[in-house]
Amino acid sequence: MSHDSQRTGLAALTLGAIGVVYGDIGTSPLYTLKEVFLPATGVALNERNLIGATSVIVWALMLVVTLKYVVLILRADNRGEGGALALTALAAHAVGQRKRLREGLLLLGLFGATLFYGDSVITPAISVMGAIEGLEVVTPTLKPFVLPISVAILVALFLVQRFGTAAVGKVFGPIIVLWFGVLAAIGAVHIVQQPQILAALNPLQAWAFMSERGWHLFAAVGAIVLALTGAEALYADMGHFGVKPIRLAWTGLVFPALALNYLGQGALLMGDPTAIENPFFRLFPAPLVLPMVVLAALAAVIASQAVISGAYSMTKQAILLGFLPRLTLRHTSASESGQIYVPAVNWALLAGVLGAVLAFGSSSALAGAYGIAVTLTMLITTVLTYFVIRDGWRLPAPVAIGATVFFLSVDALLVAGCAIKFLDGGWFPLALGLLLFILMSTWARGRKLLMASLRSDGLELEPFIDSLALGGAHRARRTAVYAVADPTLVPQALLHNLKHNQVLHETNIVLNVAFHDRPTVDPAERVQVQPLAPGFWRVQVHYGFMEEPDVPAALAQCAPLGLVVEPFDTSYFLSRETVVSTPGGGMASWRERLFAALSRNSSGVAKFFRLPDNAVVELGTRVQI
Repeated sequence: MSHDSQRTGLAALTLGAIGVVYGDIGTSPLYTLKEVFLPATGVALNERNLIGATSVIVWALMLVVTLKYVVLILRADNRGEGGALALTALAAHAVGQRKRLREGLLLLGLFGATLFYGDSVITPAISVMGAIEGLEVVTPTLKPFVLPISVAILVALFLVQRFGTAAVGKVFGPIIVLWFGVLAAIGAVHIVQQPQILAALNPLQAWAFMSERGWHLFAAVGAIVLALTGAEALYADMGHFGVKPIRLAWTGLVFPALALNYLGQGALLMGDPTAIENPFFRLFPAPLVLPMVVLAALAAVIASQAVISGAYSMTKQAILLGFLPRLTLRHTSASESGQIYVPAVNWALLAGVLGAVLAFGSSSALAGAYGIAVTLTMLITTVLTYFVIRDGWRLPAPVAIGATVFFLSVDALLVAGCAIKFLDGGWFPLALGLLLFILMSTWARGRKLLMASLRSDGLELEPFIDSLALGGAHRARRTAVYAVADPTLVPQALLHNLKHNQVLHETNIVLNVAFHDRPTVDPAERVQVQPLAPGFWRVQVHYGFMEEPDVPAALAQCAPLGLVVEPFDTSYFLSRETVVSTPGGGMASWRERLFAALSRNSSGVAKFFRLPDNAVVELGTRVQI
């Protein structure tokens, strides 16, 4: 690739990263500084506190986002992919054969992943409401319309998800670039008018502000943390854009624009304390407020789109890693495999978002619920990263422990600041995360019990094939593919076929699809073919957790390995297990019943593996756990 082409590609990726990755953190100025000076925080609105609070915000962005995420955690890529589940897989792999530690890290990472769904509910609600509340600055008579307009925008946002984000995505970057440009410019205007706010760039001002708060520090931190929401997106979207564009976007545009805007809001409040009712929109002269409401609404929708798309991707990863039952996944782009739509997740998120908007009623009320899920995810990320840098990268213990203790201290302060808002709404994302954690852990445990039950009642495959050579079963001149979870056992569908139809196919393939805790699998390692006996083959197909399973396409790759599968002469026999809960099993009875319900309602294997509908035969079997 030529140097000019590389620069063009980097510029395009950087623009895309600005549009998708930074939409969430980019809308935080809409409400953060206002929340710091609410009566509940105990922070008086005066020049000293304005400088101190602004300093804390700027240096929190520097330490948490720049130092922790941009410099350190973006290096912890799982074959180019990032995010909670990718980091969990990386940490679990780093600890090797320490089984108990590995299982503990998997559960911790799973809980961190479930908290992301709480963020996916709160972010659209608070971002859109924070933007539309600018109408109150235009004229107070528009206040009654804030809630219905917010609801209408959110409903429309979720309704268009089925069409995909490719067309809208092309304009995300330019809109957010304009947004950050406006943030920087208006902030600079007010800094010039009150240059004493530049004292906030001194970290000693941040330290003085925090040390003077006493026990009220946690209330102030609980508001300041709103400036950091969206930091996890830097890591989660690494696989879409790459490390360099994300770093370039942050250091070149996003961080300077955010810092200038927060400094500008502080400068505004120095000159006009009454602007605290909505310092963001009061930055602008009256004729520009309405256009800024429109631009802010667009930025809020883009920020919401980022977490909604992230929820779809997280769901797909969780399914492939065995933490969720199969759900219907629809691909919304023929060229971009990562663009998917998950109807069940979409409508669940819409219900949650509308419930949050109607229950809390304003961005200030939602701020009480916002932050605790994000900060807990940050803390979990720090813990998991320790095992990556110590056991994976083999860095010296003092370096690994020192960095971890520093960032854990910062994360613990942020979590404590948000924890005091528990009764004010902080319980909401935690309750949602806990519910999803119960569902995911129950599914993962139930699958293990199901596999153990099938294994204990199953027949060994190779002795069974040897016994068939002695019989005279009728041979159908077609290929039968039997999908199994354990390729060493006789497929239940094969037994049913012999018992009820008294027929054996000319070519029989025992197929196992394995999903690995890495994002992708080398195409050369996609299939493994093992001949077992005349007419019997064992085939294993391998996928990473970011890949799309396509069994017919994988079977076509078996030809060079000696197994030719003719698509029009092939039937796929699937076993559909009906789970029966029994006393004295491996889980509490309510969890077994929950697993059985999840199993009944999971989408079919045929659609998940892209099997042709007219070539699939399903045979049921009852399995006790």
